[in-house]
Amino acid sequence: MNESNGYLDRSSFPQADAPDSIQPMKELLDLKFALDASSIVAMTDSKGTITYVNDQFCKISKYRKDELIGQNHRIVNSGHHSPSFFHQLWRTISSGEVWKGEIKNRAQDGSIYWVDTTIVPFLNEEGKPYQYLSIRYEITKRKTAEAELQQMMTKIIDVQEDERKRLSRELHDGIGQNLYSHLITINRLQAEMDHPLLTQMQDEATELIKEVREISWELRPSVLDDLGLVPAIRSYLVKYHDFYRMDVHFDCYLQTRMDSTKEITIYRVIQEALTNVRKYAETDEASVIIREMDSCVRLVIEDKGIGFDPNTIQKGVGLFSMDERIRAVGGTLDIQSVPQKGTKVILEMPL
Repeated sequence: MNESNGYLDRSSFPQADAPDSIQPMKELLDLKFALDASSIVAMTDSKGTITYVNDQFCKISKYRKDELIGQNHRIVNSGHHSPSFFHQLWRTISSGEVWKGEIKNRAQDGSIYWVDTTIVPFLNEEGKPYQYLSIRYEITKRKTAEAELQQMMTKIIDVQEDERKRLSRELHDGIGQNLYSHLITINRLQAEMDHPLLTQMQDEATELIKEVREISWELRPSVLDDLGLVPAIRSYLVKYHDFYRMDVHFDCYLQTRMDSTKEITIYRVIQEALTNVRKYAETDEASVIIREMDSCVRLVIEDKGIGFDPNTIQKGVGLFSMDERIRAVGGTLDIQSVPQKGTKVILEMPL
């Protein structure tokens, strides 16, 4: 049995006519060869100390084997992930469960690389892990493309919001003010003469002014830019109640002022979620709760309406837009619903 570069030479084993006692060993060596040829492989003991790495691991990390053996995986830690990320990882594998996820690492020369990782615990007779096998695949190009796409979506959303702001102001300060001037002229005419057409024109002008203000408010409420997120939400909920006769309980605890992009994201998610409540939930009550927790913000919009089966609902333009906004600020969106028990929309994003 020959060895080459630390690997057993598969050619030294008999092939199809191999005895039954040798065949399982050959199959294991074939599996190892396939893994080493296609994957980044490492093994650690129960404490996380590296006991084996293959050539692919050395190639991507730019460390030699002797520099890795005996070390912890912290040697390639990029600092991108939070301590809680790795605590959760270790809780999973130390309990004997397989962990899967994407990890951003740093090579010896300082370059960054991403790996799609699966960590499998090997259990002893007592069901406790005695070592761990990590199988990784490099996904740096995909993650780079995703980051570029996210940046592009962020720019598109910013342009969209700027255009909404411009249209909102033009409607309010331009068309809205002109209609209001016409209403004043109609009122002056009505004071000088009595004619049913003047009353009709007065009613129509009043209704047009109301519609223009509603469209302007939907596009971009000025209070959001002038006073910030919380006053804008309160103003929205007051108008929402006046227009649709729905009671929305609002509970907010925010100590930190966020950047405008994140405030707009929260506002738009509330706007979209409450629009869906009004259209589909068949209820006249809902709640909006915002909490600042450690380094993130958690938003929950909940109703006790008819609910739905999430597996049977296709995302419309509104939900797709919400997803893109939330991804652009590094957040996550979770929609939970049970038929006849209501719906809960949960947004979490970093401060």
